[in-house]
Amino acid sequence: MTVSTDPAAGELPLAAEFPAADREQWRRLVAGVLRKGGAELSGEAAEEALATRLQDGIVTRPLYTAQDAPAADRGYPGFAPFVRGGRPEGTAPAGWDVRQRHTGTDAREVNAAALTDLENGATSLWLATGEGGVPVAALGTALDGVLLDLAPVVLDPGASFESAARELLRLAEERGVPAAAVRGNLGADPLGLLARTGEDAELTPRLWAAAGLAARCHRDHPALRALVVDALPYHSAGGSTAQELGCALATGLAYLRELTRAGLPLDAAFGQLEFRYAATADQFLTIAKLRAARRLWSRVAEACGAAAGAGAQLQHAVTSPVMMTRRDPWVNMLRTTVACLAAGTGGADAVTVLPYDQAIGGPHAFSRRIARNTSTVLIEESHLARVVDPAGGSWYVERLTDEVARAAWAWFQEIERAGGQAAALRSGLVAERLAATWRERAEELATRREPITGVSEFADPNEPPPPAAPPRAAGGGLPEVRRDEAFEALRTRSDAHAAATGEPPRVFLAALGPAAAHTARAAFAANLFQAAGIRAVHEPASVDADTVAAAFAAADTTVACLCSDEAGYAAQGAAVAAALKAAGAGRVLLAGRPGKQGEALAAAGVDEFVFQGGDAVALLTSVLDSLGVA
Repeated sequence: MTVSTDPAAGELPLAAEFPAADREQWRRLVAGVLRKGGAELSGEAAEEALATRLQDGIVTRPLYTAQDAPAADRGYPGFAPFVRGGRPEGTAPAGWDVRQRHTGTDAREVNAAALTDLENGATSLWLATGEGGVPVAALGTALDGVLLDLAPVVLDPGASFESAARELLRLAEERGVPAAAVRGNLGADPLGLLARTGEDAELTPRLWAAAGLAARCHRDHPALRALVVDALPYHSAGGSTAQELGCALATGLAYLRELTRAGLPLDAAFGQLEFRYAATADQFLTIAKLRAARRLWSRVAEACGAAAGAGAQLQHAVTSPVMMTRRDPWVNMLRTTVACLAAGTGGADAVTVLPYDQAIGGPHAFSRRIARNTSTVLIEESHLARVVDPAGGSWYVERLTDEVARAAWAWFQEIERAGGQAAALRSGLVAERLAATWRERAEELATRREPITGVSEFADPNEPPPPAAPPRAAGGGLPEVRRDEAFEALRTRSDAHAAATGEPPRVFLAALGPAAAHTARAAFAANLFQAAGIRAVHEPASVDADTVAAAFAAADTTVACLCSDEAGYAAQGAAVAAALKAAGAGRVLLAGRPGKQGEALAAAGVDEFVFQGGDAVALLTSVLDSLGVA
């Protein structure tokens, strides 16, 4: 067939030689597949069965078409509403700012690591100073040899932001760096400090001090920003994507009020803020988050009456500390790679990849190298930065961006109705909402509906215990959570037991029938128990009512788990369960749902049925209790 390529003829119909398909045809095909699995659904119900429910009431669909794209104007890169990027050229051609984080307290060690990073791909430094970081007085040592006019320095000074800012600016002047050439961010974030520590008494003077630094930057250092709107405390407390964005918006607006009250022009006040967000291994949600954040901040600028270009949000994305695990830490490299890809695709101006071992006492030289090379590979080899807004135009991403923006705006408005971010923190509104969100997510983690590779799924039972976790800062602010913390507590119990007795806790797998009958559920049960550091003893390969007692005694445990298919349970389950009880089993589990044989099996001695979707944390905790593991 002949297809016209004349632009006057309209859009070029790709795949025009194929007959057109519609949504109803696709739904009929889906219904046919579901029917094979025993689900009698059709039409919209068939499509709904494949939908995924996210936090914030967002539902992602299995199919998106042009009709699903939002009507909102996405604009062009570099122009309001900045959905497609804060700059027309995006991060091309050099790529995003590869910002390496340094949290050490020894200034000379930090200096050596910083110089190594800058010589090998990092383009800016994110430096912890003051309490928990490099002493302010030693900042010069930490930055010895760092060219402050070439390598932007972003401070993370906590409460000491005034003195740290003065010292950084003094160093720049002492080294002859022109005032206009000093770049980076002084890191003032009084509301973020309130969120992290709960320290409220000094909030007002800290806001004044931050405004003073902003005025100085505006007057003398046009390439330097004074304030950061750090949303990581809300993410690290278990907040959802919309909650993270809403808190960031409310914080940014509060800073605008303070800066303009202190005399800064409105557009200049916008230019003093940098926003920091978490990037997770949920790549599409991270892409949508960054795009939605720019759209929302542009709306704030529009409502405030700022110039059109003032609402271009400067974004720093950091790979999520919540997703990092202590067990099987190598998997963290995969998580941070996906998160970095999402941050770059989403249009972040700067990206920090946290080292894979940061949750177990790192970073070390190797993990810092891997962290910075993650960005380098994506920029230089994958050419990710050569396309502006590569996700733009995807009906799924555009719809998700719109839904995230609407959910975040609703939360932002609720904070504003409560009196603003400071009032919402003081009243406990923010803490209560984040805690409620984390409770819901913790249930998903406990039931393994949100699996954690290497922790709740496919755990390595022979992995040596990690070193002691770095102490978390005490304070009355928002908590810090991690996805793996519930399973980590179980593994810690098992490790202590193994250290004290020389053997890990054990569960005996009583496999019934041939391998074809029991392999699937035996593998499921072994994987489950390994998530708590419990060794699954599957010897011999198969047992029956006559042989199970001896096999159970050889396993040297008090807990057994039956594994077979439904036919095996019907034929032998009750007899084997009774034999296990007679042999001294304190607890008998069965891999699978109760089914038709449930009552008979329970009467014979089965104490609990173990199946996918059950509360794994509660079950494993009770198993360790039954085994006498302290």
